Amino acid sequence: MGSAIVLDGVSKTYGAGVTEVHALRRVDVEVPSGQFVVILGPSGSGKTTLLNIVGAIDEPTSGILEVDGVNLVGLEGDEQVSFRRASVGFIFQFFNLIPSLTAAENVELVADLTSHDGAAHAREVLAQVGLGERSDHFPSQLSGGEQQRVAVARALVKEPSILLCDEPTGELDFETGRMILALLRRLSDENGQTVLLVTHNAAIGAMGDRVIRLRDGEVAEDILVEVPLPATELTW
Repeated sequence: MGSAIVLDGVSKTYGAGVTEVHALRRVDVEVPSGQFVVILGPSGSGKTTLLNIVGAIDEPTSGILEVDGVNLVGLEGDEQVSFRRASVGFIFQFFNLIPSLTAAENVELVADLTSHDGAAHAREVLAQVGLGERSDHFPSQLSGGEQQRVAVARALVKEPSILLCDEPTGELDFETGRMILALLRRLSDENGQTVLLVTHNAAIGAMGDRVIRLRDGEVAEDILVEVPLPATELTW
């Protein structure tokens, strides 16, 4: 099994002089393909910065960065877009659905980029996340959990090898959050995707294959989980 993600001495600094902020400090992380990694840490620890750098939304200040076999250091804007389109699916805390489009149309926007029949593929993936009968509903007609499942389908429809999740349950109640986590774990296991899931909720770490804890931009802890807990059994 090869490495899906390699960070070697990756640092990220914002500003200069008295305003200089070290968001990441020489981070060394290697993630094998198919691993489900939970990244923990308080606000300001560097979690989202790390996710954005792996997803080619942001660039490291220094270090070596390879994701899905691509050297991301020094990529130009168009190259970054092509990489994200081909390799990465994003799921955020806020669903970011277009309110004037149905669930199917929201997913189809992405499906059209990678599929000859985006409409059919969008409905297939919505069925996969349990929304086959809700495909023609608008976001305002869906619950928070259903909207997040649409967002999951939108990330999965282009069949990315890397799935990046930034607080995907942050806007959901406890039971709905567990349902979304169980869905992400099942889909990752079935599709063999590499997952980085950022959260401030330490209890969620129990469902991952691995837990990386960040503190002040550095890796404070990096442990393998011997027996991951089913997401449906999480408590917090």
